[in-house]
Amino acid sequence: MKVALANLLCITVLASSGTSFPLERRGAATGKEKRVQYAAWDDVNVLAHGLLQLGQGLKEHVDKTKGQVKDITIKMKVFNVTISELGKLTQRLQEDSEALKAKAQSLEERENLLLNVSMDLRQKTEELLKDRKKDHERMNKLEEKVDGLMQGEGLEAAQGNYSDARTIQWMLEAQNKRIDDLVERIKQQQEKLDKQNVRIRTLQNQIHLNSERSSLKRKEDDVHLNESSEQRDSPVAMASDCHELFLRGETTSGLYTIQPTDSEPFEVFCEMTTEGGWTVIQRRRDGSVDFDQLWQAYQTGFGSLNGEFWLGLEKIHSVSKGGNYILKVQFSDWQGEAQTINYPIRLNGKESNYSLRILGSPTGNLESSLSTETSGVPFSTRDKDNDQKNDLNCAKQLSGGWWFSNCGRSNLNGRYFITPAPKQRHQRKQGVFWKTWRGRYHPLKTTTMMIAPAEIENKS
Repeated sequence: MKVALANLLCITVLASSGTSFPLERRGAATGKEKRVQYAAWDDVNVLAHGLLQLGQGLKEHVDKTKGQVKDITIKMKVFNVTISELGKLTQRLQEDSEALKAKAQSLEERENLLLNVSMDLRQKTEELLKDRKKDHERMNKLEEKVDGLMQGEGLEAAQGNYSDARTIQWMLEAQNKRIDDLVERIKQQQEKLDKQNVRIRTLQNQIHLNSERSSLKRKEDDVHLNESSEQRDSPVAMASDCHELFLRGETTSGLYTIQPTDSEPFEVFCEMTTEGGWTVIQRRRDGSVDFDQLWQAYQTGFGSLNGEFWLGLEKIHSVSKGGNYILKVQFSDWQGEAQTINYPIRLNGKESNYSLRILGSPTGNLESSLSTETSGVPFSTRDKDNDQKNDLNCAKQLSGGWWFSNCGRSNLNGRYFITPAPKQRHQRKQGVFWKTWRGRYHPLKTTTMMIAPAEIENKS
């Protein structure tokens, strides 16, 4: 490029300076002398100055072009570095994506494994329940044999086979231990489900409670609008049970006065929960009240509503006679463990000796220890023998009043034993027990029986 610019400069100089050389004029016939003309000095200076400016402009143009080329080279280098980094980043992202895919596949495999383990646990639980039922049946048969021996049936055979009785006792204890182990394993599986169920039930109950309160408020408003001035001046009717008090806005557990239909007002202890209001009919917790009472006491009630008490058969009947009710039974042992079982029930009146009829299968983790005969089981005390044992008074044999069938399933009104329990079996079987939990010879520490309308079960 420099060579081309130099050639152009030389040509320009030669062309411009052509006029500075002397010019000859010849005349053919005139004979005049030759004249030589020279360019002016100022013109030469102007031409030289123009050439210098042209050279200076070309130099600046070249320098500027070099700078631009240098900038382009630097930008190209930066661009190449950026492309390289982007390639590395893309490769790293691909590696991370493959790692995430591998983790996702691993999680899917673990989830499938957990599902399989859950199904296996469910199957094992069902098998354990079946085994537990079979063990209960075998234990019941063995206990009946032992009861026969202890109550004097076949006394001569019992005296001649004392070692057999000891063997049966050992088998019973082994069976009880095995049942306890099975129940503990099932309980561990059930605890997590119970916690989730409690949360769901609480939320559902709150929704239903708000709905019921809104509905009740609307009904009360309608009633007030339709009533005459005399009716508005009359006092508000008492609630018929604790659940009605709950629907009216009472949420604190304690003593309340109720008045069931066709009954005089009386005081009860109401257990208010998120489900609704429960009317407590029995409570044992410290042995301060003797429950070995006669028929009259069980009919009218005894004890203190703030402590241990029996509400009274007639009062229980007056509360529950309006429809189907739920009987909730709660109890705990001396190791601090507790259980609950619910029954749909109907309690008949005095004419049938307050017979208790179970209307369906119980809900809870335990098997039933109340008779499920369709005709119902009448209440029995030691001075009024209504049990189904022809040759024995169960209330006198076991202590307290209860819905006895064959003396051996349950008795929550028996003698209260403070730990340790008596060593003699014939004394221990007089205690407070629920056979399908801990067995017949395992005295309980606390019991609570309460009732509520069947609609409360649909909300829980």
